[in-house]
Amino acid sequence: MKVLRRLLKFAAPYWNRYLLAIALVFAISGLNLLEPMVIKWVIDEILESKNYTLLLYGALAILGVAILKGILQCFQRFSMSWAGQKVVFDIRNTLYRHLQQLSFSFYDKAQTGQIMSRVTSDVETTQRFLSNGLVNIVSIVVTFTWTLVIMLSHHAKLTLMAMIPVPFLAWRVQVYSTQIRPMFWNIQQQLAVLTARLQENITGQRVVKAFARKDHEMEIFERDNMALLERNVRAERLSGVNWALMRLLTEISLGIILWYGGWQVISGNISYGTLVAFNMWLGQLLGPIRRLGFWVSMVQRTVASGERIFEILDTKAEVDDKPGAKPMPPIEGRVVFEDVSFSYDGDHMVIDGINLDVKPGQTIAILGGTGSGKSTLINLVPRFYDVTKGRILINGIDIRDVTLESLRRQIGIVTQETFLFSASLRDNIAYGKPEATDQEVIEAAKAAHIHDFIAGLPQGYDSIIGERGVGLSGGQKQRVAIARALLMDARILLLDESTSSVDVETEMRIQEAFSRLLEDRTAFVIAQRLSTVRNADWIIVLDKGRIAEQGTHEELLKKGGIYTSIYNLQFRPQEVEFGDSERARFEEAASQGGGD
Repeated sequence: MKVLRRLLKFAAPYWNRYLLAIALVFAISGLNLLEPMVIKWVIDEILESKNYTLLLYGALAILGVAILKGILQCFQRFSMSWAGQKVVFDIRNTLYRHLQQLSFSFYDKAQTGQIMSRVTSDVETTQRFLSNGLVNIVSIVVTFTWTLVIMLSHHAKLTLMAMIPVPFLAWRVQVYSTQIRPMFWNIQQQLAVLTARLQENITGQRVVKAFARKDHEMEIFERDNMALLERNVRAERLSGVNWALMRLLTEISLGIILWYGGWQVISGNISYGTLVAFNMWLGQLLGPIRRLGFWVSMVQRTVASGERIFEILDTKAEVDDKPGAKPMPPIEGRVVFEDVSFSYDGDHMVIDGINLDVKPGQTIAILGGTGSGKSTLINLVPRFYDVTKGRILINGIDIRDVTLESLRRQIGIVTQETFLFSASLRDNIAYGKPEATDQEVIEAAKAAHIHDFIAGLPQGYDSIIGERGVGLSGGQKQRVAIARALLMDARILLLDESTSSVDVETEMRIQEAFSRLLEDRTAFVIAQRLSTVRNADWIIVLDKGRIAEQGTHEELLKKGGIYTSIYNLQFRPQEVEFGDSERARFEEAASQGGGD
């Protein structure tokens, strides 16, 4: 009931629609009870007395009741469908809005397919209940109560005889409800597993085909699909047994009516019309109870889906605006790390005791081996994660004291995994600044050396790229991402391996653009290229989350420590390549200048 109450809170804004539907339920139930009374009147007052002149009026009365009931049912269904769709619209929006607010730590653990299943399949399940199930359950209660009152008023003893199987029906509904709920939970869970498998396989199709693993993936999918089939079959088997038992118990009531009621007719205690009316009322009385198994099944399925929906909604964002957080004022670019430590699991420190004082306009190159904490360090600046210990100051303000939106709008980011949306190239570049003019977009693209490529496309900046940037090379995607960050004109730039997928010549052009655009801007760059570390104002070398070395390029080489090892392994081979490229460009420039 707790889950249902929470779901009904979403229905509260549309109480007038639900109230209208419930009022129509009373009207329709009254018309349902009226039909047997008309039949009783026709049999007792017309057929037995052979007063056939009134027969037409009896037929017209039945027809009128049917037409009126049909009209009311049409309004009821539309009213409930409209309300159910609006409620689901609100639930889906609430879910999506909450997902946007959740921290990186949530997405580090969650499966995309599981989230998609809850936003789609589970929400649709709640829609079926809120559109039809809720009012149908009210209808069952109203119809049962009114029918019981009418039957008791006509013949109490016959009614009580017919009610003998009802306690067994109620007991069966309770047993079925208890058994079916965990089954539906398992079905929804397995459906989410199947959705996650499908999403992962579609996303990784290039890997599947590259390693010829089609048969393996089909086998795994078929196994998960079979598990879903088996769970559905078990649930349907239980539903089938329950339906058969419910039907048997209602048929017992019918048998009692025919036996005891027929004896009462023969004895002259009731009329033929009363017996026929009782038979119809019994159908209206027990029919809803028989269908109660179906609606209980729907309720349990809804509860299972609701629990999965609220599991997301109850997840708290680990990084959020603190009470009283103020907007970050325009920043100059000074960033200070004061004894900063961070742990993903609360135990093992990925970053440990970092102290840095970065002046406005400085470029900081970050180096280190795999797992040394490079990406984690720069992810702390925009508060993708909150520090476990210490604090980070920008403009002398603790970044936890300002709103997330105002902080992140002043930081340009190129992430380690370049992600582009299925939209136009213009929309992707202007994603962080949608109000940007076409000229601003073009200037950013030129700075990232992607303008010529875009201009050469048939539709230019209006060209739609495929999902996740399919159709672009790694270097092209990376340059679009760089243009996106540069367009924000942020005072702080975070570049996570931003030139790792471009050739040396392209990187040199990007670095030339950076040399102009990074003036008076603070930049943290995870270095993968020689030019990055050479042009950096300060270099820090991380080892196991700590700053092992720091200084300029020349200073660190003289130390002969970790930086020297990284340089000899990673950067010295680039030095030859870099030097050859520089020489080629100089010779080309000299020839164009007349040989000077």
